[in-house]
Amino acid sequence: MAAQNRLRLGERLPGLATWKRSLLPGLTVLGLVVLARLLGLFQGLEWRALDTFLRLRPAEPLDERVLIVGIDDASIQQIGTYPVPDQTVTQLLQTLAQYQPRAIGLDIFRDFAVEPGHQNLLDTVEAMPHVFGIEKVLEPAVPPPPFLPPERVGFSDFIGDRDGFIRRSLLGTVDEVGEYHFSLALRLAEHYLAAEDVFLGNGIQDLAAMRLGETELTRFRANTGGYVGADAGGNQVLLNVRSGANPFRVVSYQDLMAGNVDPAWVRDRIVLIGITSLSTKDVVNSAAVVADNPGLVNGVELQAHAISQILSAVQEERPLLRVWPEGWEYLWIVLWGGAGMVLVRWLPKPSAYLPVIVLSGLGLLGGSFALLWLGGWWIPVVPTLVAFTLNGLVLPGFYLYDQTLRSRIDERQRVIDQTYDAIHNGPLQTLAQVLRQEDDERTWEQTLPKLHDLNRELRDIYNMLLKESQPQSNQLSLDSGQRPLDLQNPLHEVLYAVYTQTLERDFPHFKSIRVHVVKFEPMVTPRLTSDDKRALCRFLEEALCNVGKYAQGITRLTVTCLCTNGENLIRVQDNGQAVSAAPTDPPRIGGRGTQQAQQLARRLRGEFLRSPVSPKGMCCELRWPAAPPHRWKFLA
Repeated sequence: MAAQNRLRLGERLPGLATWKRSLLPGLTVLGLVVLARLLGLFQGLEWRALDTFLRLRPAEPLDERVLIVGIDDASIQQIGTYPVPDQTVTQLLQTLAQYQPRAIGLDIFRDFAVEPGHQNLLDTVEAMPHVFGIEKVLEPAVPPPPFLPPERVGFSDFIGDRDGFIRRSLLGTVDEVGEYHFSLALRLAEHYLAAEDVFLGNGIQDLAAMRLGETELTRFRANTGGYVGADAGGNQVLLNVRSGANPFRVVSYQDLMAGNVDPAWVRDRIVLIGITSLSTKDVVNSAAVVADNPGLVNGVELQAHAISQILSAVQEERPLLRVWPEGWEYLWIVLWGGAGMVLVRWLPKPSAYLPVIVLSGLGLLGGSFALLWLGGWWIPVVPTLVAFTLNGLVLPGFYLYDQTLRSRIDERQRVIDQTYDAIHNGPLQTLAQVLRQEDDERTWEQTLPKLHDLNRELRDIYNMLLKESQPQSNQLSLDSGQRPLDLQNPLHEVLYAVYTQTLERDFPHFKSIRVHVVKFEPMVTPRLTSDDKRALCRFLEEALCNVGKYAQGITRLTVTCLCTNGENLIRVQDNGQAVSAAPTDPPRIGGRGTQQAQQLARRLRGEFLRSPVSPKGMCCELRWPAAPPHRWKFLA
């Protein structure tokens, strides 16, 4: 029945197996990248990317709200001893008091007296309620100055990542006995902003977060941004350091004591007093800060960055570092990885892979940098770039290998198919006639010429295939005794030549045909290759040979080759009575010829149909789209 001979929908549509084969490697890469990020394998690279972006930002204006008074090596030589004695600290505080700073942060440990001048220090600090000292609550702990009340003490601790670099600011935490402590940066910022009627409170969106006025300090979580399973204890925020080589004004102890400091630099400012001597090694690691010694920053300067971040966020709406929800981050990675897959399948030439992937990757880096610079958004860069690059550059090699391997397989199959077609449509047809003549009790003299023809046809197959297999071969030989067909001619002309040459062959039922209804019109074939045209010619030859062998009593033959309703059509219809095949003949329906026709239909995204015609006869037709189907190339 006709329905039984129609190709199934899944066989006619673009191959699902090809679709899976194209997507599977890319999806595997995406899965591995996502898994690697979940396991924290990209953590170090994402940290370095964040540091690099922060360091490369254009320089910000000098933050005049914070002044650093540094005790450097020259100052220590002038003082004559280290640790700095209490008398020197007292003189420094008294000198600063003349300039009326709003707050002073003493970033020097004073958990014990350093004579001389300890009593003078006690009296001076008691008279200056805007002086704050430091402690250390993380191991190894350092007690606070005993002469300062708890509300005027802040810890100086920073939490380093596994690589030893500082990227977070710890604002508050509990000690071993459960008592809550605030950082020096938060203490000074809170005191400074209190004069602006801005006070510390709990967050609104996140009740556990800290809030100053309308600004909520986004809390750091264990999986924030590129972090995976980080220690999020206490109240932490990502540290958005101030960009530029000179973010703060720094004066030395000597300049201050000599009066070489503009009073306006101090008045109503936050003054941080700390050690800037390289010999004392009061430094921390931070690759995000532009410094004379790459990666090394004085502890007092990092305190200034933590203070400036809070003040700028509250007073200037300078963005804090923010991240997307975790699900959005992984969606971003998947989308870029998918974009790499699409580009690979979409680009027409392999030579375009590298430039397009490089430009797209630079666009990803530039966009990520712009988001961080302008909006404070830290988005996943490294895993996204890895997924995109692997799918964009590495997978083409896999696809090329896969295509080369399949091309070799297809070439071998093509040779097999051509060999079969040449044998099936030539010697086997002659052999079938010889066997049928044996049943008719023909004489040996009548059979011998057929055997000679069979011998010649078998010997000529090699030469015919050799000619057709030559590079750029555009010829087709149906019979060694006939002129080869030029496949570069219009398809309907080539098919007409196949029709005329095939009807000249000595098949028994061709002789009874009285009426030939022939219609060969131009067809739309912009994308057909020589192999496609060769297969179409073999299809028409096979259909006509079947008529000559099996259509007993045929008087009418209809052959149609044209373009109609957006489809190209090849149809062969007879009105003969099908005869039973010899045992050695292939069956008329469902044999190897039918399989070849079905394969050709799949290749052309078309449909093959062979069905009986009422009251008698057989119709064999092949249809395929005149225009190429609209589909995504990467699904092909």
